[in-house]
Amino acid sequence: MTPARGRKRQGQPKVLGTVVGQVLDELGLDVAAAAWKIGEHWESAVGPEVARHSRPLGLRGKVLEVAVETSVWSHHLQLQRHQILEALRDRLGEEAPRDLRFRVGYTPES
Repeated sequence: MTPARGRKRQGQPKVLGTVVGQVLDELGLDVAAAAWKIGEHWESAVGPEVARHSRPLGLRGKVLEVAVETSVWSHHLQLQRHQILEALRDRLGEEAPRDLRFRVGYTPES
């Protein structure tokens, strides 16, 4: 298949998640871009089981707010706080949050 007449091919296709983060950065929405990146790495950082019962909501400074399904999950993740932060640091470097805050109220998608 050839490119449309008058249009030059722009190289390889990009992953949408990568493009969204770049656009947010370019618009000066650093906090939104950082939160997006954390969301992109959440499951790989915490594992599929934890990811099914929680999701990152956003950042307040360098504190990541995380919605969890129940108070039991909140307590469980509170005990894993240091491991989660370390896993996020491994993936995000300096963009990783410095602390976590858990809120009960997440309803997983069915």
